[in-house]
Amino acid sequence: MKKALVTGATGFIGGSLVAANLKMGHWVRALVLPGDPGAAGLERLGVEIVYGDVSRIESVRAAVKGADLVFHCAAVVSDWAPRRTFEAVTVGGARNVCEAALENKVSRLVHVSTNDVFGRDETKVLTEASPLSPWGEPYPDAKIRAERIMWSYHRDRGLPVSMVYPCWVYGPGDRTFVPLLADAIVKKDMMFWRRDVIVWPTFIENLAELVMILATDDRAVGQGFIAHDGESATLQNFCGKIAGALSVPEPKTHIPYGAAYAAALGMEFLWRLLAIKKRPLLTTYAVKNLGSRLLFSIDKSKKVLGYTPRVSFAEGLSRTLDWLKSIDLDTIDKK
Repeated sequence: MKKALVTGATGFIGGSLVAANLKMGHWVRALVLPGDPGAAGLERLGVEIVYGDVSRIESVRAAVKGADLVFHCAAVVSDWAPRRTFEAVTVGGARNVCEAALENKVSRLVHVSTNDVFGRDETKVLTEASPLSPWGEPYPDAKIRAERIMWSYHRDRGLPVSMVYPCWVYGPGDRTFVPLLADAIVKKDMMFWRRDVIVWPTFIENLAELVMILATDDRAVGQGFIAHDGESATLQNFCGKIAGALSVPEPKTHIPYGAAYAAALGMEFLWRLLAIKKRPLLTTYAVKNLGSRLLFSIDKSKKVLGYTPRVSFAEGLSRTLDWLKSIDLDTIDKK
């Protein structure tokens, strides 16, 4: 029986990997922040809880001890947090996990990165061979630094690292993508600043299935793989589907990109000046992210691993919208 550690296990992706490991019969441990209310649910599933902080090496060493597989999901999954927090958790956490995994001679360390690390070049199809390209934004740029640490441990010290680059992850239980859009649509705050913006949905079950392959297939060692459902959608169409499911008017408001970016800059300045912790309505990252027409290929996972997404985008979206209709948006702790 394999012993698996999942960091960030109370998050959307981490929780799905806990479930996937349990389904495979693995013994599972989770590194959880003290006071995290999600710990109780993990314990009910039979998961061993180690309380600690990924930014503290002592916590990570205690959590990794005895593990065969490490799934590193913990990071600051937000576009609104102090830069020192990104540095401590996303970057420092990656270094700590690598160090502890090396000391314990784990058989595989799977790092959950993001497609954002490949930048914003719309002139070509982005692949795993594309260069890492900073955005000038804390979330993607911290993920780039974390990735470089991971690959340095693999290259220089032989740590068996595999990497996954999820695009827009969605599905029942999501707290980051669909609920944020739905909340804005219901409140009539949703607007667009570029037409035909492209999104690449990644259904949570497809992502978990691919990650479990990366944890066990020797062909994945030293390799990274982009993940999505195999097809794109426009942001306008995606929002239209959400609006239809919630029986609210479809958002139609368009404003110039420059106006949206200027508004985001102004809001961020004001929020920082007033030390407001709650996320602004607009951030510069959101304007860039929701205003792009990037292209991403998943051909590598097909060629190297023989993997294709099992759940189609149509099915994944249908199941997600059914879940969305069953919840109260105000109860979701949106990032």
